[in-house]
Amino acid sequence: MSQREFDLIVIGAGSGGVRAARVAANHGARVAIAEEFRVGGTCVIRGCVPKKLYVLASRFRDAFDDAAGFGWSVEAPRFDWPRLVAAKEKEITRLEGIYAQNLERAGVELIRQRAVVEDGETVRFANGEMARTKTILIATGGAPVMAPRIPGIELAISSNEIFDLPTFPKRLLVIGAGYIAVEFAGVFGRLGSETHMAFRPELPLRGFDLDLRKRLAAAMTEDGVTFHAAAPPIALEKTCRGVLARLGNGAELEVDVVLAATGRRPATAGLGLEQAGARLSGDGAVIVDARARSSAPSIYAVGDVTDRINLTPVAIREGQAFADRLFGGRDVEVDYDSVPSAVFSTPEIGTVGLTEEEATRRFAEVAVFETAFRPMLATLSGRGARVYMKLLVDGASDRVVGAHIFGPEAGEMVQLVAIALRMRATKADFDATMALHPTMAEELVTMRAPARIFRG
Repeated sequence: MSQREFDLIVIGAGSGGVRAARVAANHGARVAIAEEFRVGGTCVIRGCVPKKLYVLASRFRDAFDDAAGFGWSVEAPRFDWPRLVAAKEKEITRLEGIYAQNLERAGVELIRQRAVVEDGETVRFANGEMARTKTILIATGGAPVMAPRIPGIELAISSNEIFDLPTFPKRLLVIGAGYIAVEFAGVFGRLGSETHMAFRPELPLRGFDLDLRKRLAAAMTEDGVTFHAAAPPIALEKTCRGVLARLGNGAELEVDVVLAATGRRPATAGLGLEQAGARLSGDGAVIVDARARSSAPSIYAVGDVTDRINLTPVAIREGQAFADRLFGGRDVEVDYDSVPSAVFSTPEIGTVGLTEEEATRRFAEVAVFETAFRPMLATLSGRGARVYMKLLVDGASDRVVGAHIFGPEAGEMVQLVAIALRMRATKADFDATMALHPTMAEELVTMRAPARIFRG
């Protein structure tokens, strides 16, 4: 191994790194990819895939209740945490195998060791062996931040460990207000845990549209999650029955598990990047240009390790573009305009484009179209579920510049709306599109009168 030479060595076998390695190899490059944990990265192993499986599990609570309104008699259901954990593990192991097989089929050499950058042309592996390469791609993703830095924070766990708890927590405190905190609080609350969220702002999901944030807070509170807004923990203490959390507002909570979900930071510690000439930001992100190149000419980076848009499809697109440019002779760049995103809360959030706050700052005139209604499923089940949709339109061009959906299958709907925004569709285009009835999505093309108009 110490004498081997490659055209490309990828460090990190997550979604972006695997895509880059496979595409480069298909273009004829000699490629190796190094991974110290499991193939598939955060998304497949301990991120979006297992988390969505847990979200789906938590939603069966409503399904059992809804069934009665549609004439079904359902015996009292019982949830089994170890069975869910085992089923999750079986599925991600299957996916990991597929990722490894795809690398092998493409001719990529998979090295299951930690790798660090020795210099711009040399990579050193955990067993001490070296390999030379023309190009290095950093795709190590991110890692959870154990914050806030308070006494006792070591008693908390991160989102890495929450998936595999040996016993289901009867009482859970989630620290944080981002999408990771929201999703896990929703999952465990709906599965039967007494769930609390403690955070610094007044509402969860900073950076999302304010109407979505307000509706989500109300829905989660109604669902049984207790919010401690503007009251982040100031200390954690071990007790004989669990962990005592002292909050900033003077309140105290005793719980079984504390989940620190206050964000992630790029996983670049100890990789040797700065010594090799690659500049890092204050939080450790690899600083790259529009073509993923760092300040070291032979070192590139894609995905969460660059801390630009930390979404799996973005990492995949960046990895594809990188490999096509360097090894496929294609002059392509990634377009970050109109990137859709979803929060797999219950109800779900799907969003693309500008928030109302952003739109009113950017354009002289903004028309806001919105609707709220009861989904058909709730009419017979008797649940108080509501759907909310909002379109933001630039008054000068009539172009739809933002779309926000709150309700069942919001992520599925906003993926399709993103195509329209990407094509710079106007509100007239939406209005001219025939509705599909009866669906929730038809409301996106039937909103005629603006709820309000902002003029700067």
